[in-house]
Amino acid sequence: MSTPNTPCYPLIGISTCSQQSDGEHPIFTFGEKYSRAVSEGAGGIPVAIPALGAGLRLQQLVDRLDGLLLTGSPSNIEPHHYRDEGSEPGTAHDPKRDATTLPLIRAAVAAGVPILGICRGFQEMNVALGGTLYQKLHTTGRFREHREDKHIPLAERYATGHDIRILPEGRLARIWPRSDSVYVNSLHEQGVRDLAPGLRVEAVAEDGLVEAFSLTDAKAFTLAVQWHPEWQWHPCHDVGDFPFYRALLAAFGEACAQRARARGPSQEAKGMASLP
Repeated sequence: MSTPNTPCYPLIGISTCSQQSDGEHPIFTFGEKYSRAVSEGAGGIPVAIPALGAGLRLQQLVDRLDGLLLTGSPSNIEPHHYRDEGSEPGTAHDPKRDATTLPLIRAAVAAGVPILGICRGFQEMNVALGGTLYQKLHTTGRFREHREDKHIPLAERYATGHDIRILPEGRLARIWPRSDSVYVNSLHEQGVRDLAPGLRVEAVAEDGLVEAFSLTDAKAFTLAVQWHPEWQWHPCHDVGDFPFYRALLAAFGEACAQRARARGPSQEAKGMASLP
């Protein structure tokens, strides 16, 4: 088994979306920003998890993973997964991703794999564990505008947003003890309606919308956030320096490294080392 001082680069799976490259060939994709958040922010080795649905061997996968990052996406979860009827007009869906991430989350939780959910990943975690969603927050009359403003430059979209209030004595409060109010970006139109059993609210927006939650009885780090900490977290980025995001990625990375150290060298690595 590795010692605490041994350099450790945990293997962190990243969820992918299913898209059409040219109208004929399906492809699995995820943004470069997530790879960099894993490799640089969390100190891990990023690996793509294809949206194969039932074709993915979940138990074998989670046994090899040290962490799981659930990405954001232009698509939304199909409403039948959270007992809602129909889909709002113009909503993009990705049934292959739904068929992959929802059971993957449950398998990862059971196996004690650290999880960080971002935006769609936040919503996936709530749905996978039994919660429900608002399909369009801006039509409820209850919440402020949370959607992305596509008329302003990309850097501004990820910089502007709103304050969140971090609830005391939670995981997020331990990650960021210096303040209970933090400014985050906001680029989503869906949100939590009913929180899944076992989830704990970690942060709320000014309008009361749930912005972060954790799993109370999780075996390992299990946290989801509605904003995008994978963007502008690094002081070398052209626009912005968000130490709050940096602390969040580092905490996730340390949890993944702890799992990697506890698991020790993989069987594959042991086999390679024994070769003449």
